[in-house]
This record gives sequence, structure tokens and C-alpha cells, in this order.
Amino acid sequence: MDNFDQISVTQERYGLYLMPTMSRIINFAGYGVEEVSAQGMFVTDHRGEEWLDFCSGYGVMSMGHRHPRIIAAAHAQLDLMSMSARVFYNPVQAELAERLAKLLPGDLQYSFFCNSGTEAVEGALKLARLATGRSGIVAAENSFHGKTLGALSVTGRPLFRIPYEPLLPGVTFVPYGDIEALRAAVNEETAAVILESIQGEGGIMVPPDGYLRAVREISKACGALLILDEVQTGLGRTGYTFGFEHEGIVPDIVCLAKALGGGVMPIGAFVGTPAVWQAFRSRPLIHTSTFGGNPLACAVSLAALDVLKDERLAQRSRQMGFLLKNGLDKIRQRHPISLAEVRGRGLLIGVELTHARYGGVILPEMARQHIILVYTLNQPKVIRFEPPLIVEYEHIFRVLAAFEAAVTRAEEDLGESSKK
Repeated sequence: MDNFDQISVTQERYGLYLMPTMSRIINFAGYGVEEVSAQGMFVTDHRGEEWLDFCSGYGVMSMGHRHPRIIAAAHAQLDLMSMSARVFYNPVQAELAERLAKLLPGDLQYSFFCNSGTEAVEGALKLARLATGRSGIVAAENSFHGKTLGALSVTGRPLFRIPYEPLLPGVTFVPYGDIEALRAAVNEETAAVILESIQGEGGIMVPPDGYLRAVREISKACGALLILDEVQTGLGRTGYTFGFEHEGIVPDIVCLAKALGGGVMPIGAFVGTPAVWQAFRSRPLIHTSTFGGNPLACAVSLAALDVLKDERLAQRSRQMGFLLKNGLDKIRQRHPISLAEVRGRGLLIGVELTHARYGGVILPEMARQHIILVYTLNQPKVIRFEPPLIVEYEHIFRVLAAFEAAVTRAEEDLGESSKK
């Protein structure tokens, strides 16, 4: 089968057996090829051509694709046991829980393992209601916490929520970064405040300095728990091991996923303090997961944590992120017609366009140059730059040059079309 026939078969299968309209989206974005293999910073398509990955699977590939140490850990565990029998002690899960407790600041100690970020959020919300005996949740507008019913209920984009309403009752949304609005919303009926340390899908929105500290104080004063969603920002992405460390606070519950699996296995977790976990003590089976904490995923996660530490990826994210953000901001200064703002921390950076129409030229043009970039999910005016934390100088310089060329092309194309 030649390349044309091969991709045609896959597109037909998408139409018949997956999401019929996805092919249109994939092709429009310039990604109408098959992914076949990947290594480090690159994905290889069915034609043998390499694509420089500056999306990281939306933050999953923080250690790069198929990091050798993580792959070796997966192979070793596969030779022993991949899934759990669910009735014995699971030593790999226990070791991972200990490692996370020692890695996280403060008294975050107890872990529950699941398979994704949205599952971690679901568990955190359930635990908050169980521990406080309250039902109210305060969340942020423009947030993203997942698309299962509970996580969707606290996701601050009506486009995703409205088709599934009624959802979880008692959820109040406030503007992200507005401490007075949050103060007014939190009361004696609030079980928890749930926030991202940086709103990723919301457009890489960095909160004002002191915001998370103030939220911590307000929630504590009202007897409400603070849940921080670190699914995308955790494990080095923002230049610190955890995004909330920028403000020196400790939440009651933290949600993790994405990079926790080292780009090899899906795994999520929510981690809580002893005071919060007390709610589970007499009911250890009230929240369970068949696949959560399986030996294969936990072994991979342990290796990922080793790579994070040994290769100093959080520090590397800070260093390389400074270079990338600086370069993007210089491009913004040269192109004020199309580029409005550059913001972010570490290697989670967003470029906001003056109008979404520019993205319709920029992203396909980047794809033409075999560079993977995507929009943020809640804000199509923002292009995210989220490469693996192993990114090298040469990759950043290549992307900066390609991005400016794509921006120039977009301005020229749209300028010509507006004259007609």
C-alpha cells in the first residue's frame, strides 16, 4: 500500500468508526499525516518525515518522547507484572506514593492513583465534599479541569458545559485572578475552591502575584479546602516542580497527571493532607479504580520522577523558557498588527493574537515547516508553545525563525485579502 492509499484508509476509518468531523479539523490544521513513531523532540510520520514537537501532547511529553530510561523501566516491569491483581499489596504503587509525598511540599502525604487528569479532579471533588460535609464549589471562569461530568461542572467554559446541563449543582464561577470576587463567593457552604496555578487551556493566564496566597488564606478562614489542578503545570513545566511553588503555598489537595506518566503510560493522582484523608479512613473502598495505580504505570512514573530530578528539568524549563519567551516577545514587538501579548512561565507560553483569523494562517504554515503547535482549548486567539522540557537551543531558534516567517506570511495574506 502506498502512502496515499494508507492515509486514505485511515481517514475513511475516522469517518466510519471514530469522529466523522475530526478529519476535517486535522487536515485544516495541516496535520493530515499518520504518526508512526517518536523519539525525543520529534514525531515521525508515515512518509518518514520528522515533526518538531512544540506541543508535547498538551503537556504529556515533558520528558520527551520515549525517554530511554522510562522505556527501560516499562520493559522491566512488563517482564514482571503489568496490571494489578487488586487483592495484594502493590509495592510499586506504595513506592510511588512515598516518592510523591517526599517531592511535594508541606504535609501533602496521601495519594490516590487513577488514569487521567479529569479522574484526578473527580476524586478531589468527591474527597472535598466528603471531608467537609459541604457541597459548594468555587471555580474560575475560563478554567479547564476535564470533561467528565464532575470535572466539567467546574470547567469554566459554557461551550463545553451547556450541552450536558444540568451538571453538578452548587458551583459558582468567579473571574480568575480577581481576589475580591473570590472572597465574596466563598462561604460556610463552600467545600472547596478549585483553581489552576496557571490557566493552560484558558489562554496561558498567569495569576497576579499574591493571588494564590490570598486564595489560600480565604479558603482556610472559611473552612473550605483548596484544590490546585497541576495536571498541566506540575512536574517542572512552569520552571518549578509544581506551579504553586511560585507563591510558596501548599494546597489541601493537588491533582496530577500528564507528565506523571513520562510520556509512556497514562496515570493521574490526587494527593491530600492527613487531615483531608481522614475522611477515607473508615471507608477505604468508597472511591476506587480498577486500573489506577497499576504496576506498569507506577514503574514508569517512578522513572519519570528520576529523570525530572537527575536531568534538572524544572531548572531547564526556567532557563529555556526565558529564552523562548524573550524571543517570542521580540517577534511580538516587530509584529504589533497580529501579535497582542506573550505570557507564561517556564515552558508554558502563550502568544495571544490580535484576531483569531491570523491563527488560521500561522498554524498551517508552521505545520508546513513540520513544527507542531496548537491553540489553547478555551481561547483560539492564543497559540501555545509547550515543548518537551528536554528542548535544546537549536530547536528554539528554529521555531522562533519559523514562527516569525509564519506571522509575516499571515499579515501579507490577510493584508492582501482585505484590500480585495
